[in-house]
Amino acid sequence: MASGQQWVLVEMVQAFYEAPAYHLILEGILILWIIRLLFSKTYKLQERSDLTEKEKEELIEEWQPEPLVPLVSKDHPSLNYDVVTGFVSAVSGHISEEMNLPPSHKIIVNGKECVNFASFNFLGLLESERVKLKALSSLKKYGVGTCGPRGFYGTFDVHLELEERLAKFMRTEEAIIYSYGFATIASAIPAYSKRGDIIFVDEAACFSIQKGLQASRSFIKYFKHNDMEDLERLLKEQEIEDQKNPRKAKVIRRFIVIEGLYINTADLCPLPELVKLKYKYKVRIFLEESMSFGVLGEHGRGVTEHFGVNIDDIDLISANMENALASIGGFCCGRSFVIDHQRLSGQGYCFSASLPPMLAAAAIEALNIMEEDPGLFRVLRDKCKHVHKALQGTPGLKVVGEPLAPALHLQLENSSGSRTDDLKLLRAIVDYSLDRQIALTLARYLDKEERFLPPPSIRVVVTVEQTQEEIERAAQCIRQAAEKILK
Repeated sequence: MASGQQWVLVEMVQAFYEAPAYHLILEGILILWIIRLLFSKTYKLQERSDLTEKEKEELIEEWQPEPLVPLVSKDHPSLNYDVVTGFVSAVSGHISEEMNLPPSHKIIVNGKECVNFASFNFLGLLESERVKLKALSSLKKYGVGTCGPRGFYGTFDVHLELEERLAKFMRTEEAIIYSYGFATIASAIPAYSKRGDIIFVDEAACFSIQKGLQASRSFIKYFKHNDMEDLERLLKEQEIEDQKNPRKAKVIRRFIVIEGLYINTADLCPLPELVKLKYKYKVRIFLEESMSFGVLGEHGRGVTEHFGVNIDDIDLISANMENALASIGGFCCGRSFVIDHQRLSGQGYCFSASLPPMLAAAAIEALNIMEEDPGLFRVLRDKCKHVHKALQGTPGLKVVGEPLAPALHLQLENSSGSRTDDLKLLRAIVDYSLDRQIALTLARYLDKEERFLPPPSIRVVVTVEQTQEEIERAAQCIRQAAEKILK
């Protein structure tokens, strides 16, 4: 045993003599550095200087705490808001003063009964007794919430039924529901597009799309609003870039993200042209249809039905259930292998509590009404055209949006040059209308967060419940307000 240890020691000494000089120097430096770390102090003790009581008091008096939030003027729009305290029952005509009730055709704003031209309740289903009774029945059966995400004891039978019904209604293979409309497209985009991928986006894309782009960390290329020539220019530039490095191009995914009916401009997307570009340049299309689902098309299926485009040509369709379906949340639909990917990659699906069962039941009943009465969509389209026509020629204001859009914008024909001043003028028109029992609202944006901030505007929302007389009265009221305020 002793001879074996002696032999090992001889080998170590021999290896030491045979080792290169730089190797020995490096090992020596490392050994010295380890010894230094072991015996040196990790910090130096600083000399302590105690302050006198007088010095402490002086420092306290000099200290000025910074405000928790930036100081704003008292006339800031965020501090001067309208208060909705109730609604007028469509059945009894009585006023309900309960809080947190859904907006209806007639609402109580600042103590006055007004016709509602401000809430996204396009088909008027928020007031449907059928929808309310179905939600109440579900509430008694399941309780208020699920207390868990879909993948962790948060899936109820009504969730599966709603997904099946939505897929059937949209004529796709599969659908997936989210518990928050805003999070739907914001979760779907980063589920597929990752760092290094490329997304081509319309400049007028809504804020939820912008958040999805931000979360994806992809390379974003914006094209001018509804400008297919500008989009094709970007696609050609990318094609030339891909030819320079074919190996890299093979692993890069490319997407076009658009809205069917843009919430910020009320414009329709040119979907047939987009589909042609999709196949020409081999990109995928994500279509956000929150404003067009339940509005466009003979049966309310959105822009694909409106343009007669095969829904299989669209890789992913997203929409919320808060505008037409009288519920909360959103959904995505498409091919099964595309939708299934979100069940493990959609952040809003995986990490948020699932949709309350009563809201899923309400959405199912709303779908039943939409399927039973497709005439609702024709009525809504006719009223959208009526409002669009009635608002034409308003002095000092221009109507922005398609005649089929249920949420139009009224913008100043001639801006004052100051966004704040423009907002004050438009706010004065809103206040004038509220005093005369017409409820309107300014289009709101996060000014510092928007990629392309839209101009200030008044948003006018159309629903099936508004009568011809109310539409004419609202248009006349806006005209009078514009003549008085913008003279």
